[in-house]
Amino acid sequence: MSEIVKEIFGNRPDRPRTPASAPPAPAALAAKVRTLAPSMTRSMQRVAEAVAGDPAGCAALTVTGLAERTGTSEATVVRTARLLGYPGYRDLRLALAGLAAHQQSGRAPAITTDIAVDDPIADVVAKLAYDEQQTLADTAAGLDTAQLGAAVAALAGARRTDVYGIGASGLVAQDLAQKLLRIGLIAQAHSDPHLAVTNAVQLRAGDVAVAITHSGATGDVIEPLRVAFERGATTVAVTGRPDSSVAQYADHVLTTSTSRESELRPAAMSSRTSQLLVVDCLFVGVAQRTYETAAPALAATYEALAHRHRNVPR
Repeated sequence: MSEIVKEIFGNRPDRPRTPASAPPAPAALAAKVRTLAPSMTRSMQRVAEAVAGDPAGCAALTVTGLAERTGTSEATVVRTARLLGYPGYRDLRLALAGLAAHQQSGRAPAITTDIAVDDPIADVVAKLAYDEQQTLADTAAGLDTAQLGAAVAALAGARRTDVYGIGASGLVAQDLAQKLLRIGLIAQAHSDPHLAVTNAVQLRAGDVAVAITHSGATGDVIEPLRVAFERGATTVAVTGRPDSSVAQYADHVLTTSTSRESELRPAAMSSRTSQLLVVDCLFVGVAQRTYETAAPALAATYEALAHRHRNVPR
């Protein structure tokens, strides 16, 4: 079985990585399924949907039993468990038992509702607020704090940081760069793919490159990250698809969540919400590590702009 799993996942580039962290807590399992299901094969989706929909029932099944219940194979069950962050099926069963106990304690699972064309604006506000809350909760539950801590350490000690993002992710990239600049660090956001690559060529060990892409497949973001990776910079990927192409060039992967896409709520809206949470976590972590220099720098930037707010005509 272990040989099957090794063949499925293969090996990533020979580059130091953050040590593997503990499996996700039971409460994070449903969030993991929501985040990763769109990138799974159909057979893996059947396994993921089964364990999320009936954790108590699946916790009682052997790997063979779950494979028979979902019409898949034992290898698919193991592959799904690994993709969800568990070393093996035994660990997934323990998490399922914990999730079942959590649900039986009285907390009903959340259900996202779509926005209809004829919804009153009050309902739109309520549904969007609910979806945003669910997206943030899922992202927080699924965020790997070991990876986050390693990314924070790299950013805090970086000579320079480049951030890559296109479209909605480009706005998030600008937000991260701006935050780092406010505490005295050298950071640039690049949404132009040509400038991104030409700047990535200048990076080296001691620098950091951050790629922000929900799909993990945006070529204009992957290319500069690959160049930075090959130049020896520490690389970070903020993505909703931890098994996507961008991850192969990332030393640290920070996974975001997103609510289900609908006609009136494209994925860019919810993905941006989760990305901004990760950016805020990175910024606060860096500010904590560099507090002696960050605090005066932040105070100086506030003071530099204070007169613009005091003198605004009323």
